[in-house]
Amino acid sequence: MSIRHRHKAQAHSAPPNISDPTTDMVRIDGATFRMGSDRHYAEEKPVHRVTVDGFWIDPAPVTNAQFRAFVEATGYVTFAEIAPDPKDYPGALPHLLKAGSLVFAPPDYPVDTRDWSQWWEFRQRVNWRRPYGRGSSIRGMDHHPVVHVAYRDAEAYADWVGKSLPTEAEWEYAARGGLDGAEFAWGDELNPEGRQLANTWQGAFPHENLKLDGYERTSPIRSYPPNGFGLYDMIGNVWEWTADWFSNRHPDNAPKACCIPVNPRGGPEQASHDARQPRSAIPRKVLKGGSHLCAPNYCRRYRPAARHAHPVDTSTSHIGFRCVFRSADREQSR
Repeated sequence: MSIRHRHKAQAHSAPPNISDPTTDMVRIDGATFRMGSDRHYAEEKPVHRVTVDGFWIDPAPVTNAQFRAFVEATGYVTFAEIAPDPKDYPGALPHLLKAGSLVFAPPDYPVDTRDWSQWWEFRQRVNWRRPYGRGSSIRGMDHHPVVHVAYRDAEAYADWVGKSLPTEAEWEYAARGGLDGAEFAWGDELNPEGRQLANTWQGAFPHENLKLDGYERTSPIRSYPPNGFGLYDMIGNVWEWTADWFSNRHPDNAPKACCIPVNPRGGPEQASHDARQPRSAIPRKVLKGGSHLCAPNYCRRYRPAARHAHPVDTSTSHIGFRCVFRSADREQSR
């Protein structure tokens, strides 16, 4: 997707005094695993061995109710609620320099799936409180993942609760649930015995949504079985931000290499820029997990190894996040 918005917004208060941020989180012990995939998209290659230290992770994505508590306590204003500064976007058309966010707006007929503008629409006054625009709200959606959060919004929430955003390696290891090398978070079949195990798209994307799982867009967290680590919604529902800058592929890790990477942190920020948009200087982070819009005919990224690049200043109706906590975070807070 192309760059849309935002400059940074800041929370108006310091993070709360939390005695134990790991309360209600899931402990993941450190391990070495095979990261990536050689079977699907080029950016997932090559499969390589990675070691991660132990960490705690939220069992599910951050919800509307949790994000509301953050906003009410801090007065934080998200990127989608702030009009971009024209000085930050030289040459941008005036009608794009408005507060708002990207919303999935499906056509009712087949379209060229190479052109994402056929189903994504920038709408003014769309934000986490009004996820679909004028007249919409999150009433009755307290347990749905919060959406329309740009990277810095997710980072600000994590800081407030005394946590961090996961690295790509941490996220992928957690999503695998102990099934090293498996295609999906639950095994090697997308729908074992016909069961839908994640909120993904059924039908021909983007015009035919069969809603066999009962959900048109996001679903309440924990609507599907957890993976082997007891984590929910690691696949589908909403994409999730990670802390790593995007790179076009994983680094090679041939058997002759002397060492297995420990707690890798992705590539440099400069390399994350989109080469197809040389005039843009907006870096991109790695998204993981796929969303309710992933479909076999379009985006098969409902797998732990899948990854996607997304500009840090852009929010959408299908991106959320969850947090992690590491021992180093505790030391830094002292």
